[in-house]
Amino acid sequence: MGAALTQRPDALRVRAVAQLAAEPAIARTLEWFAAEKKWITERHLELCRIPAATFRESKRAEWMVVQFRSLGWDARLDKAGNVVAYPQSVRDGQPVVALTAHLDTVLEPRNADEIRLGPDGGLQGPGVADNGPGLAALLAVARAVRENSLLAGAALPVVLIANVGEEGEGNLSGMRYLCRPTGLVSRIASFVVLDGPSVDHITNRALASRRFELTLQGPGGHSWSDYGVGNPVHALSRAIAFFAETPYCSVNGYPRTSFNFGVIEGGTSINSIPNVARAKVDIRSESGSRIDDMAALLTTAVERAIEVENDRATGGRVTAKLREIGSRPGGQMAEDSPILHYVRATDAHLGIRAHLDCASTDANIPLSLGIPAISIGAGGQGGGAHTPAEWFHPERRELGLRRIFLTLCQLMRDVDSTAVCG
Repeated sequence: MGAALTQRPDALRVRAVAQLAAEPAIARTLEWFAAEKKWITERHLELCRIPAATFRESKRAEWMVVQFRSLGWDARLDKAGNVVAYPQSVRDGQPVVALTAHLDTVLEPRNADEIRLGPDGGLQGPGVADNGPGLAALLAVARAVRENSLLAGAALPVVLIANVGEEGEGNLSGMRYLCRPTGLVSRIASFVVLDGPSVDHITNRALASRRFELTLQGPGGHSWSDYGVGNPVHALSRAIAFFAETPYCSVNGYPRTSFNFGVIEGGTSINSIPNVARAKVDIRSESGSRIDDMAALLTTAVERAIEVENDRATGGRVTAKLREIGSRPGGQMAEDSPILHYVRATDAHLGIRAHLDCASTDANIPLSLGIPAISIGAGGQGGGAHTPAEWFHPERRELGLRRIFLTLCQLMRDVDSTAVCG
């Protein structure tokens, strides 16, 4: 999944984290994460029961606004539908650190009962691991700060963001809106993106991707009386096979590259020749030029499939249209970046062993713009993401929350040296 951390964190930085964790205001917050496990899990369960598929996040977003406001934060929805929450101590225009988590899910529950709390304390159902833990962490940080009297009135240069459009065809729309030239990004010094549960990784490289919709059309007709006319489904099947069989698309290639035909549709009945067939394909690579090469190969495969289908047809030709429907930029942050020093030192203090990795997350956008950003898990364990069998268990969630908060505190002090002092 990624290279192990090869650089040991500087001993002075590790000691600095230990001293930070021992400060009364910080220590009280770190203890709070363990003491309030039940409350955090209850919020996690409640938010996951609110359907929030990509492009349909509004109800969950409104619920998050209410939660932040009840915890004493100034919260609002921006024009993209993102939830943006500030502590009341933040001054207008003050530089801040952004702690973010995406609102949307690939699948959504058909009813509240589909999100279940098991007898072992684990959660089951769509979105409980991706990205229930991240959103629950935002609320945990918000409440931990509100209930800590030692932080009352302290400088907290932070903004909590629950953003839209991370999954599927959302094309990172929420993060793109935040990072537009006239957007909130002008105030943001760095991003900490929370995505999923596990604490075993630090994403500092953005995996680029391009997504396409392939549409093939023909005259259609009856499967017997019109047999012989060009069949879009047959042509589509050939196009997929031609592309997948290309040696350049080998799963063992380097740099690591992937493709996935994730949606295929077409036809109306078993005895009707389809007049249209569609597919959606996702292409990813650690190399931007490799993605462009793969896109060119896809075009070639489609052209070849159309030629074969039309050569064999006795009438009624098939045509094709390939349309790009999404593009995620790549980017990389240097391994000597301060934000990586902070999280590495925090991990050393907490006994976490993590590796650097390359993945496609909301961090793609700031990383592509040269803005310091990492994506990390919010704690606990989970699996089955993007499937009906998704699960999450909150055991040791507090470890992830402590990691988040200690990293956040170090970044806030870069913005304001008086931030979060006990």
